[in-house]
Amino acid sequence: MPLFLTQFLGAFNDNLFKSALVTLITFDLAAKYGLNAPVLITVVAGLFILPFFLFSSLAGQISDKYEKSRLIRIIKLVEIILMVLTAAAFHYVQLWWLIALLFLMGAQSTFFGPLKYSVLPQLLREDELVAGNGLVNAGTNVAILTGTLCGGLFIMSPLGRYYISAGIVGVAAAGYIASRFIPVLPASSPELKIDRNLFRSTWQLITYPVPNRPVFMSIIGISWFWFLGSVFLAQFPSFAKDIVGGDEQVSTLFLVVFTVGIGFGATFCNKLLGGRVSGKYVPGSLIAISVFIVMLYLVSPSQAAGGALSGVGAFLSSGRSWLIILSMFLIAASGGLYSIPMYAMMQNLTPETHMARTIASLNIIDSLGMVIAAALMSAMIAAGMSINGVFLSMAFINLLMLPLTLKIARTDAAKKS
Repeated sequence: MPLFLTQFLGAFNDNLFKSALVTLITFDLAAKYGLNAPVLITVVAGLFILPFFLFSSLAGQISDKYEKSRLIRIIKLVEIILMVLTAAAFHYVQLWWLIALLFLMGAQSTFFGPLKYSVLPQLLREDELVAGNGLVNAGTNVAILTGTLCGGLFIMSPLGRYYISAGIVGVAAAGYIASRFIPVLPASSPELKIDRNLFRSTWQLITYPVPNRPVFMSIIGISWFWFLGSVFLAQFPSFAKDIVGGDEQVSTLFLVVFTVGIGFGATFCNKLLGGRVSGKYVPGSLIAISVFIVMLYLVSPSQAAGGALSGVGAFLSSGRSWLIILSMFLIAASGGLYSIPMYAMMQNLTPETHMARTIASLNIIDSLGMVIAAALMSAMIAAGMSINGVFLSMAFINLLMLPLTLKIARTDAAKKS
């Protein structure tokens, strides 16, 4: 429970900060600074992810070499310091400070990432891994949901910056308190010699799981989920404003629906599999994602009608709003059903002594995919493609992963390599 609570509060804080900043940029700061909101939001999303690519190799090595509960407490102390600085940046409304601190918050999360997943095989039996991953992912998605909801709703209120500032500092402090109760988790490779050459160690980590083919296929499949998800999550504020004519509350609603959908899919996956580690539903889930993206494209207007932005009540009163929400929910639920089996397969097929570095490899490939997604989106939008067009293109690009998912479905997950 202390580990779950520490993870929950960390994910909540990440998304409270990020959602507040993205909302502030979309509906206020972009116009004040004379910047293109969709492009800037995409860049901001990429900067949050970039540390995962830069530092995951070092984070994975440190996680394997040292006792894990102490590392978690140190990371949580760093989070408190960063959140105090962020509160000051919100107070003075310094856009570039906020973006720089979001990058540093991403770096802090980078060092926590290998720890939170690598300890699960130490704490759980093999037949508990799917349920354990489902619980962690469901909890993470609830944290994302509530953090996103609070960030989007509070930041534009008259005292929003002060509410957000108090929230991020308070939650960081609560996360540190929770981390004090995490039991001692012995180092899995205390003899490991850390390679401080980030370029060499990053390349070594990217290629580290390649010999274990089922694990590497799972990593590529998981990374694709984050590539695709980052496209939608980054552009929901612009989709709300420019396509359906909604305000920040409508943007928050879309993020909430998407997050709930992923959590539903993750939980439903465990019931379907009955605790077994299997990838048999992965190809069907991938196809479903593309089908429901096309559905979202068909039920969405080509652009906002103009005039004042509408709130949630006005949006929900329109005829097509519920079809838009249903499409988003089904995309996300299919994504949850797609990703959870691959997390469990990766953990089940990786020796414990290699777990943290394998997770770090996953984080690097995940982050590389999301940085590429950010660059691709920026290029598409700069070239004049609409948000709807970006989403529709993802439906067809997504199907390129079908051959890989068919191989994953045939993988015997009962054996460790």
